[in-house]
This record gives sequence, C-alpha cells and structure tokens, in this order.
Amino acid sequence: MRTILQINKFHYPKGGAERVLFQERRWLRENGHTVLNMAMRSPQDEPCEQAGYFVRHKDYHARQGLRQRLRLAASFVHSREAVRRVTDMVRRYRPDLAHLHNIYHQLTPSIIPALKREGIPVVLTLHDFKLVCPAYVLRTRRGRTCTACVDGGFYHALTSNCQESWFRGALLALEAGFHRLRGSYEQVDRFIAPSRFMADIAARRVNPEKITLLPNAIETRELLPAAENEAADQGYALYLGRLSHEKGVPTLLQAHQGLDLPLKIVGTGPEEASLRARYPDAEYLGFCSGERLYSLIRHSAFVVVPSEWHENCPMVVLEAMALGRPVLASNMGGMPELVQHGVTGLLFESGNVEQLRRQMQALDHDPGLRAAMGRAARARAESAHSLDRHGRELLRIYDEVTPGGRA
Repeated sequence: MRTILQINKFHYPKGGAERVLFQERRWLRENGHTVLNMAMRSPQDEPCEQAGYFVRHKDYHARQGLRQRLRLAASFVHSREAVRRVTDMVRRYRPDLAHLHNIYHQLTPSIIPALKREGIPVVLTLHDFKLVCPAYVLRTRRGRTCTACVDGGFYHALTSNCQESWFRGALLALEAGFHRLRGSYEQVDRFIAPSRFMADIAARRVNPEKITLLPNAIETRELLPAAENEAADQGYALYLGRLSHEKGVPTLLQAHQGLDLPLKIVGTGPEEASLRARYPDAEYLGFCSGERLYSLIRHSAFVVVPSEWHENCPMVVLEAMALGRPVLASNMGGMPELVQHGVTGLLFESGNVEQLRRQMQALDHDPGLRAAMGRAARARAESAHSLDRHGRELLRIYDEVTPGGRA
C-alpha cells in the first residue's frame, strides 16, 4: 500500500478539479492507501490533519497597495513558503509519490523541483491548459480561440493583452517563462490528461511519452438515474455552470428564444444580471448543489453544455450521463470524446445559434429518443468512467513512476 501526497491549492469543493481530487482521495483510502493533503488555507477548508502545512491564504483579486502587490506578484511566480512547507512535509511523512492537481499561482510549480530534490516521484493532472497557455483558457479577450503561446513564446500573453490588463499579462508571461527556463515541468514524471484533446495539445510542450490519457470519473454507485416507476423526464432543458460568455450561455439563450421548451439555468457569474434582463423566458435558479442539483439533472429532458472554449473533461457531462440524461454539447475540446453523437446525446458547432436551436427542437419533440440516449449515457458512464476503473488505472500510473514498482 502506498502513501500519496495530494497537492491542490483549494481544499474544499470549489470546482471540477476538486471534485476529481476528492473522489480519488476517497477511492484510494477505501482501498487501503494513505492520502496526505497540502493546499492553501481557506475558511471553507475541509478538516485535514496536515492543515498546519497549508500555505497562507492569498487573494490576487483583492485591492492592494503597491508594495503588497509587488510582494504578491513575486509569490505568484515562485512561492518560497510553498517550497519550504512541502519540503518540511515530505521530510516528516516520506510519501511514496506526490500527485499534483491545481497548483498554479498560490502554490506555484516551484514545488515540483522541491519534491524532486527530496526524491519524490511527481504526477500532475492537467485540469486546464496552463501548461501551454499562461492564461489557461486558449482564448483572446474577444472570445476567439487562441494558440499563440502553445507553439510560440509566452510573451503573447502580454502582447495580445488577452487579460485586458497589461500588468496581469506581464505577470502571467513572466510566470510561464520563469518555469520554462527553470525546467519545472520537465521534472514531472507523469502527466495525466483527462482528454485526448488535452494530451495532444500538451504534447506540443512536453515529452509525449510522459503523458497518459485517463478520463475523469464519476461515482456511478451513488449517482443513480430515476427509478423506472418514477416520472423522470419532466420536459425541460437544463444548463449548469458559470454564467459567462465563454460558457456559451448567451448562445444558448438566443437559441431558446421562440421555443416552447422550458429552460432552467443553474449557476451564477459576471453576466447573470444582463442575461436575466435580456432573456427573461428562462428560469434562473442561482447556485445549486448536492441532491437538489442531482434532482434537477435527473428530471431534465436533457442537459446543455454550450461552451465556446476548449473544455477538457467536464464533470457536468459525466454527472448527466451517470444520472441517465442525454447531453447536447458543443464540439469543443474534449467534449466530442464524451458525447457520442446520436447515441448518448447530440453535438453542435460551437457558437452556432441555429444549429443549437434545431438540436434542441429535435430532442424536445422526441421523448423516446431522449430516453434511449439517457440509457446509453448511463451505460457509457458505467463502462468508461466508473470510479473503480479510474482508480485502478491511477494505481497503475503510480506503479510506473514509483521506484521498485508495486509496493
């Protein structure tokens, strides 16, 4: 049995990366392994025996004086505190390996060389595109797909002003350039890519032999479709996520206009007020979580994921599949790898309002098709994305990077 040090800057369920981390931690512990945790301190943190090793909380969005901004900017690139704390933690617990998730900015990739100096194998899951894009989204400020930094220099984060802030663009370019010159990522023993799309784009920056494809998982034993005697499909379309332009919400709301199809919107975000004012026909439910969220998915006609940026392996798609609902998704990033067009759902061209409207109508008018796709989606979740399958593959990766193989 192994001792695994999981490192992620948040130690509470903030987003998809944390969902993956907590699922993996639970599975590993249930299967006899010891899991340690390191993160950044936050009031929302889940209880943790290693909390004394967490780094101090940093808020890069808070208004600061010039001296404080410069100090934070330096720690944004290289965190001496994180290096010191991870070194102290490794020397005390001597884990067999470290599995890194979302470490950027608050912890920084500087912890990778620190771990290697202590002889610890390092696995890094690529939850976003930070490895190849300093801003991690592969988008310009005008919403267009951008790969300028993938093959070129990271200075594009500054010259393109993709962050609408010269200071932030310069800081992101400096951060990426610093770790490229230092070879921080080259010291990672294995990268886990949750999608083939991610694996292919990451291979343009790091050795492809170090990249292993391992899709995200979903706990299919707990997330169950509605019972056969329950009226599962209540005939409404459902969107779950951030209310922002890159998520394609304006496109969805435009496509919904004029349709005799209820649309429920779950989530909050910077465009919430303007979307509510412009598109009042949708039902805005705000933030939802837990069983209420799962009930909304379980009783929907279908779930829409209209993203206009490159999604990796979004948990919302896996949740819908596990709960037996078809998914209508844009053909961006890794989503075509999850949604089998015409089998478990439908795909449409990202940003294409008319095509999305036609796909919504097709599903709305054919309850039998929705039911068949929902059953196929559930079967796909069980066969390709179960947590047990994911956990076994994860252990195989750990075996490959750990000296001496299996413990």
